[in-house]
Amino acid sequence: MLGKVFKAYDIRAKYPNPLNEGTAWKIGYGTARFLLEQAKEQGQTDPMMKHVLIGRDMRPSSPDLQESLCNGIRACGAHVIDLGLVDTPFVYFAINYLDCAGGVQVTASHNPVEYNGFKISGMRAVPIGQVSGLEDISKYAAMADQTKTMAQDSLVMGRFEERDLWNGYQDHVLSFLKLGSRKLKVVVDASNGMAGTMIPKVFADIKGLKIIPLNFDNTQGTFAHDPNPLVAANLEELRARVVSEKADFGICFDGDADRGIFVDEQGNILGCDHLTAMMASTALADHPGAAIVYDLRSSRAVREEVLSHGGKPIESRVGHVFMKEKLREHEAVLGGELSGHFYFRENFNTDSGAIAFATMASIVSASTKPLSALVAPLARYAQSGEINFETQEKEEAIEELEESYGDRGDISDLDGITVDCFESEGWWCNVRMSNTEPLLRLNLEAKNQQLCDRIVAEIAPCLGQRVDH
Repeated sequence: MLGKVFKAYDIRAKYPNPLNEGTAWKIGYGTARFLLEQAKEQGQTDPMMKHVLIGRDMRPSSPDLQESLCNGIRACGAHVIDLGLVDTPFVYFAINYLDCAGGVQVTASHNPVEYNGFKISGMRAVPIGQVSGLEDISKYAAMADQTKTMAQDSLVMGRFEERDLWNGYQDHVLSFLKLGSRKLKVVVDASNGMAGTMIPKVFADIKGLKIIPLNFDNTQGTFAHDPNPLVAANLEELRARVVSEKADFGICFDGDADRGIFVDEQGNILGCDHLTAMMASTALADHPGAAIVYDLRSSRAVREEVLSHGGKPIESRVGHVFMKEKLREHEAVLGGELSGHFYFRENFNTDSGAIAFATMASIVSASTKPLSALVAPLARYAQSGEINFETQEKEEAIEELEESYGDRGDISDLDGITVDCFESEGWWCNVRMSNTEPLLRLNLEAKNQQLCDRIVAEIAPCLGQRVDH
């Protein structure tokens, strides 16, 4: 049962089968044991290193799962600080604000409401993924016996307390908001998720910033639409509202508000790689020569913009564990991922939907141009978007691609395979394998749309059956 809920980067499954209160208790015990051992191994003796922070989202199953998780943590001797109903980046902030052993957010992020799960972070909010602790937590959880542990360890149960850290969190997020003289009107679609709590608490009554709320009611335990802003259909209401309200831009947050997708004043969906390039120019003006991290599917324009502004472009594998690792390794000031995750050095090298929103508002308010005009020079190449191909022979397909194109361009295996023929032929592509499905994911970029379409058609037969959804 436990094996079904542990994924590459977090714990996630349908409730109540296979994820339920009994499973949550075991995971809480395993998490506490891992975090306490990690603190001890690193010589951390401060009393706060025996504390684990817990937050939760608005799903109907979250309160019960949180209670069981907390009981498991306490049974292992760790103390629990309950942060209440918060967005996931709040937990990252709180871990650093209180300087404790780690934290857990009870959430299934962008998944439908019948799912739930746990995002686990260690000291300084370093993510706990499969190779950095989830395997150990799974092992410890499998060995935990709730009946025996409660009988034997009842006298050493950890303490439980609640804390309200919203004032500190608001101050932290607003330190990234630097509005110019231009007044802004912004439509925010909270998807009936945690942005419905976060936005009013952090951005209420900001002079020069008018927020038009959309789907802010997260008290009913349902989402207005699937809380995945990467799906264009989920942005239709936002796009229409931005245009009708004549707003400067809009943003749709996912369920736990750690990421968001932006639309311009015309209702056009904006690529997060183009926004990374735009944010990079501003970040490098304040931090000359700094590194900027971007995921390897990003437009070539990101690298070009970083170099043109004197920065150091750093390519990363896809996924928040790898992005955060690159930020720490290179002391990068900013990171951006196509999925809508934006990472900030001054935010403890973690991602934040709230800070991404503050950053975009600062950039737009400092300009006299509409957002569409700011992005247009950055969207200078044609992109295929991510195209899925179904095949049972993923490794063989990638090998065939390397054999067919190895003599035409540069090959990289950083994440799947990247074929770079840009200098010689005007295009490049990346093909990655799905971790959980018999799928290959193609992203291709070219100097023009005609070339982009032609190369996609040329490569497609190597990859399997195209899946359009």
